[in-house]
Amino acid sequence: MASPWLGFFTRKLLYAFAVLLGINLATFALFFQVSSPDDMARLQLGGKRVTPDAIAKWKAERGYDRPLYYNDKGDGLARFTDTLFVDSSLRMFVFDFGRADSGRDIASEIKRRAWPSLALALPSFIVGLGLSICFALGLAFFRATYVDFWGSVVCVVLMSVSSLFFIVAGQFLFSRLMQLLPVSGFSPTSDAWRFLLLPILIAIIGRLGAETRFHRSIFLEEIGKDYVRTARAKGLSEASVLFVHVLRNALIPILGASVTIIPLLFMGSLITESFFSIPGLGSYLIEAIASQDFAIVRAMVFVGSVLYIIGLVLTDISYSLADPRIRLQ
Repeated sequence: MASPWLGFFTRKLLYAFAVLLGINLATFALFFQVSSPDDMARLQLGGKRVTPDAIAKWKAERGYDRPLYYNDKGDGLARFTDTLFVDSSLRMFVFDFGRADSGRDIASEIKRRAWPSLALALPSFIVGLGLSICFALGLAFFRATYVDFWGSVVCVVLMSVSSLFFIVAGQFLFSRLMQLLPVSGFSPTSDAWRFLLLPILIAIIGRLGAETRFHRSIFLEEIGKDYVRTARAKGLSEASVLFVHVLRNALIPILGASVTIIPLLFMGSLITESFFSIPGLGSYLIEAIASQDFAIVRAMVFVGSVLYIIGLVLTDISYSLADPRIRLQ
């Protein structure tokens, strides 16, 4: 029993290393294709009227004075290892993100900003998933009725409206008009719920329509299968068939779609955090892109990739737990 699991995790680790190395290479190439180290130095130093000496000093302090991929001045293996790409990539695999171009420690910033992102994303994910499953089960139970029809119409309407509309409308209604909640901001104290309640509510509403329709389609597909007809033939009520048998078998695709959202829980919501001024990882990444801080962008892409791979592994494990017929090969 240990052998299949050991082989499974070994393959996943090898795949993960190859994927992370490829993502690092792609991110590195794309970023320096858009912005050269000289452009980054000018932006950080404050404009175009910067002396070449100041640019050279800035690049030397941050290691951007080295060759990107190949060092023709090196000897032997150093021609490939004494480069900016190898140095920055190898450190990432031990989660040594170094310092941002502004001088701050990236790992400390990620740790500090992860909690606001989790405080926003985790309740949104759990409550939103629970509500969408409940609503989808209700629509499947009342399928081919007016409840199902108008419920589907509401879902389509929610899917058609941009999340920006929900954000602006929520800020105007609850903050400006009713003055019940703050417009934006964040507090690390016990008063943080006042700043998080509105973003969480908007995040749930913004995803509710699409998730409900997705889960409804899964439930309707399961309802037409043979085991459902067998359960009905045994005299089970429609509620028992739907809420016990159908729900259990529908957990496999639901888990597959839900576990892969794990990176978003840690990385934060870019739009929501920016509009509500929440100091999370999403706003951290946007600030880094705006300031062309390659060190932060590279670290955030790497962390997101690691989390996504972890999500895929957890998806495979959850499949085997939800359905005993599925075994890891």
